[in-house]
Amino acid sequence: MINESGWNFLMDMDGVLVREEHLIPGADTLIGELRDNQIPFMVLTNNSIYTPRDLRARLLRTGLDIPEESIWTSALATAGFLEQQRPGGSAYVVGESGLTTALHDIGYVLTDRDPDYVVLGETRTYSFEAITRAIRLVENGARFIATNPDEKGPSREGSLPATGAVAALIERATGHAPYYVGKPNPLMMRSALRVLGAHSEQTLMIGDRMDTDVRAGLESGLRTILVLSGISDEATADRFPYRPTTIVDSIADLVGHTTDPFDGKSSSH
Repeated sequence: MINESGWNFLMDMDGVLVREEHLIPGADTLIGELRDNQIPFMVLTNNSIYTPRDLRARLLRTGLDIPEESIWTSALATAGFLEQQRPGGSAYVVGESGLTTALHDIGYVLTDRDPDYVVLGETRTYSFEAITRAIRLVENGARFIATNPDEKGPSREGSLPATGAVAALIERATGHAPYYVGKPNPLMMRSALRVLGAHSEQTLMIGDRMDTDVRAGLESGLRTILVLSGISDEATADRFPYRPTTIVDSIADLVGHTTDPFDGKSSSH
């Protein structure tokens, strides 16, 4: 079956498809509809902890069947960026397997001896020793890259410091700001579009955050849909100087509208 809609879908994961390991109602139906109609889609996440294989397993546990090749992480986008900038380079990594695997796959050497880059990603085990090493390497000339600017993330116990918060610590200590690859940098969106083989004019971005998802989509020339099932609500959205193309309560409102997502139920509030 040919994609008759002409649309390609990019969508955030947390707050759009799942919330704290639980399926957001309607997400499985929408993904099934996209797959049945052969509508190209990619699930994006700024979380660099996990590989696409890990994330596929996590999503399967919630009831979502998403192929590895349809998952795009800030770690993959960062690896792609570094491969273009300095092929066969070296990096000191503060992060988890999602990031180290992505860098290994492009042929990077991971080292703490005079690396080309210090690459900071998400981790649940930040150590003072690793951060101190990163600071000294940046001071000595290593270029500073961070996978994403998110300052905090959710957990069952409350907020957790995320990549942006630790990057701020290193920046304050060294005077060197990192280059962030993940959302809202349009670089991540464009790299996902290349993998998908899609053009921005025929692609929409579905997200739950105005400051990352909607902004990244807007700056990449995509039409955007804000869902109210995650971080941003209508009052929050109204405070930003830009607007999404449309706002819906949740991804369930797009079920049955994948061929024309801006029609019917998916019209703006």
